[in-house]
Amino acid sequence: QVQLVESGGGLVQAGGSLRLSCAASGRIIRINAMGWYRQAPGKQRELVAAITSSGSTNYADSVKGRFTISRDNAKNTVYLQMNSLKPDETAVYYCNAEVIYYTAGDYPATKNTWGQGTQVTVSS
Repeated sequence: QVQLVESGGGLVQAGGSLRLSCAASGRIIRINAMGWYRQAPGKQRELVAAITSSGSTNYADSVKGRFTISRDNAKNTVYLQMNSLKPDETAVYYCNAEVIYYTAGDYPATKNTWGQGTQVTVSS
């Protein structure tokens, strides 16, 4: 029904940059908040950044000034530009979105949706 697909992860040296993308697909009516989370091995999943449908943003203190979240509502896509990456930011990064969509019966429904995750590895 609704799917989020992330891309852009990979291996980068400390101090380097990566840009993650997450595209939503399905019978989408509207997407409310979108966000990026990450989960390192042995740790809980944590919020990295979030953005509302009107463009208001929120960042974890640890990434302020280095990461930038943005979205293209026409493409149902959210981005995360990550600069000055640190080794301890190695994690699987997940996209999340609150999606309003049409069900198979053509009724509107709301679903909090997660992507499959993309690995980001920062080497020292």
